Amino acid sequence: MISTISRSNYLELLDRDRIIPKIIETKEEYEQFLAVAERLIFKKQTRTPEETVLFRLLVKLIMDYEEETYSLKEWSQTAPHEFLQHLMEARGMKQVDLVGVLSPSKGLVSSIVNGKRSISKAQAKKLGEIFNISASVFI
Repeated sequence: MISTISRSNYLELLDRDRIIPKIIETKEEYEQFLAVAERLIFKKQTRTPEETVLFRLLVKLIMDYEEETYSLKEWSQTAPHEFLQHLMEARGMKQVDLVGVLSPSKGLVSSIVNGKRSISKAQAKKLGEIFNISASVFI
């Protein structure tokens, strides 16, 4: 169902949020669009039609930017343990956080994270679930 939006209300919304919807080219623009989208996501039940239209547009622009900027293609030549280290660092995780998930052994987890042992398919599946990505990046 397509709802009718008010041009003046939409322009007022853009002015209020100090935003010009366009292709995201910088990290600053990305963060600005993300902040507005996050604010709108929490208004789900009370969003105006104009806010809903802006929200959907921002989500699309954000997804396009993330796909281009954070593409897994650039990681295709990265060793699985290096990819794991990067994800752990990004989430503020330590090796101890994977003990009990990958193995009950701290030594084995350390060997996996440091690339001395390869990641099994079962461990890759668990890592994929933890980081919400395809297990194939760990194999």
